[in-house]
Amino acid sequence: MQPKKEAPLRSDAQRNRDRILEVALVELTRSADAPLSAIAKKAGVGQGTFYRNFPNRESLVLEVYRYEMQQVADTACQLLAARAPDEALRAWMDRLAQYAMAKAGLADALRQAATRGSLAALGHGPVTSAMSLLLKANEEAGTIRPGVTPEDFALAIAGLWQIDPHGDWQSRAGRLFDLVMDGLRAGAPGAARGGRVPRAPGRGPSG
Repeated sequence: MQPKKEAPLRSDAQRNRDRILEVALVELTRSADAPLSAIAKKAGVGQGTFYRNFPNRESLVLEVYRYEMQQVADTACQLLAARAPDEALRAWMDRLAQYAMAKAGLADALRQAATRGSLAALGHGPVTSAMSLLLKANEEAGTIRPGVTPEDFALAIAGLWQIDPHGDWQSRAGRLFDLVMDGLRAGAPGAARGGRVPRAPGRGPSG
């Protein structure tokens, strides 16, 4: 017996969900501690409707972040079309940091969720697709060590979520990402063959 497929949301239910996410983005960007009751009220939905869609703060934060990170994920293809694979990967990290830090309140909310054991949720959806695309392109080019998974990569850059978005986050993120790239390049087949594995210099988030 085949498992039952989940029925798509009715149009009104989908509108409610989209509206909650829209309001939550604004409120969580403003303050990581925005009350869920206030988000529901501004979205024009009842508490029951809100909690049917998002049973707790963590599920809401992660869904808002996933929704927003689609924009960052979409840049992976653009960067690969314009740059060498390892340079594209390094530049994509800068885009990730720029977007995360610009959403300071949302970044704070995500860090709070991550400390409750939900960092692995970062490795799903559009961000994982972007990571997979970039890692595969680099592995095929011999510019990183083989066998690196999106989960490995997500853990390697997890320090990003501990950086204070109100401080000198550009240089701290750049240093972290340079260290990650050094680790990824160690044992790269291109280097073993004597080929040049170009090192992209640390960039600011505009890279």
